[in-house]
Amino acid sequence: MRFPSLALACVLAASATFASAQSAQGTAPLTLAEAMRLAETAHPAVRSREAQLAAAEGVRREAAAPLFNNPALNAESTRRRTATLDGRANERSVGITQPIETGGQQSRRREAAAAALDALRAEIDDARRQARAEAALRFHAVLAAQRRVQIEQHSLELFERTAQAVEKRRAAGEDTRLDANVALIEAERARNALATARERLLDARGELSTTLQLAPQALPELSGDLVAPAGDKLPYELEPLLAAVRDLPKQRALAARQDAARARVGVERGSRYPDVTVGVNVGREGPGDARERVTTLSVSVPLPLFKRNDAAIGLALSEADQAEIERSVALRDTQAQVRRLWSRLDSQRERVQRLQRAMLAPAAQSQDLAAKSRQAGQIGLLDQLLVNRQTLDAERELNDALAEYHATRIELEQAAGWPLEGTTK
Repeated sequence: MRFPSLALACVLAASATFASAQSAQGTAPLTLAEAMRLAETAHPAVRSREAQLAAAEGVRREAAAPLFNNPALNAESTRRRTATLDGRANERSVGITQPIETGGQQSRRREAAAAALDALRAEIDDARRQARAEAALRFHAVLAAQRRVQIEQHSLELFERTAQAVEKRRAAGEDTRLDANVALIEAERARNALATARERLLDARGELSTTLQLAPQALPELSGDLVAPAGDKLPYELEPLLAAVRDLPKQRALAARQDAARARVGVERGSRYPDVTVGVNVGREGPGDARERVTTLSVSVPLPLFKRNDAAIGLALSEADQAEIERSVALRDTQAQVRRLWSRLDSQRERVQRLQRAMLAPAAQSQDLAAKSRQAGQIGLLDQLLVNRQTLDAERELNDALAEYHATRIELEQAAGWPLEGTTK
C-alpha cells in the first residue's frame, strides 16, 4: 500500500540525513556554554573592537611623553668676506629649540588618552556580552526548531497510522471514501509541516553557525533542551536588575567617553595660552685669527591677538555635551527596556506554566481516550482527528511559548548586565 511505503521512505531519509551529519561532524555535541565561549572570541564585532586597541595604546603612550612637541635641531654655516689678508671667513653654528606648552595641556591630554582607552576596553567587554547573548539566542532558537521537528515527525507518524487504519476499514466496508480522503489530506498536511520545520531548523543552524563563525557543515549537534521555568516567581527581582544597569560595560564606556571629552575641552582651552619656544644656539664667528665662540639663548612667544582657538574649544564643548546626552539617554532607555522585558518575561512564565498545567496534560489524556473510543466505535474519524490536532497544537504552542520565554530572558539579562543563566537540560 501507499502509506507504509511513504512512511518507510521518510524514516530512511531521516536516518540517512542524521547518519551523514554524524559522520561528517564526528565531534562532541555543542553545549550552550561552549557556544557562548566561541562567540565571544570569534565574533566580528569583538575582533573589530580589539583591533582598535593598538591605536588607543599608541595615543596613550604618545600622551605620556614629557613634552608634546619634539625639539628642533638647526645648523647654520655662513661664508663671510672680510678686510683681512685672508679675505674670507667661515662661520658655523648649531642650535636647538623646544616649544613648551604653558596651559597644562599635557596633563589633560593624558587624562583624555587614559579615558579613551578605558572606554574602548569597556566597549570590548560590551561586545563580548552581546556576542554571548546573540549566541544564546541562536542556540535556543535551534533547540526550539529541533523540538518542532520532533513534534511534526510525531504528527506525521500519527496521521499516517490513522490514514492506514482508515484505508483498511474502508477496504473492509466500515469507513467511507470521504473518511479515507480526510485522513489522506491530514497525513499530507503533516508531511508538509515536517518539511517546513526542517527548513526552519536549517535556517536556525545557519544563523547560529554565522554567529559562531563556523561553516554550516562544521556546526556540531546541539546538546540540551528548552527548560521550563520553575517556581511561581522569576529568579530575580526588578530593583536589582535596574541597579545593575549602571554597571553595564556600555554605561562604563559612555562614562569614560564623557571623561575623555571633558579632558579634551581642557586641552583646547589650555591651547589659548601661547606656547613658549626656548632655544640655545652655539657657534663661532669672526676671522680665523680673531674667531669668537658665541652662545645665544632665545625665547619666543606668539601673541594671541587674533587666533584664540575658539573653533576647537567650541567643537570640544559640543562633543562633551553630546557624550553627556548619550550617557543619560542610554541609561534611561536601558532602564525602560529592563522594565518592559521584566514584565513580558513574567507574563510569559505564567503562560508557559498555564499551558503545561491546563492544556498539555488534558490534551494528551483526551488523545488516549479518543483512540480507545474510536476503536470501540463510539466516535467518528473527524472527532478523533480533532482531538489529535488539539494535542499537537498544544505541544506546538508550548514549544513556541518556551522559545519566546528564553528569548525574552536572554534579552533581559543582556539589557540589565545580569550574568547569562545559560541553563539547558
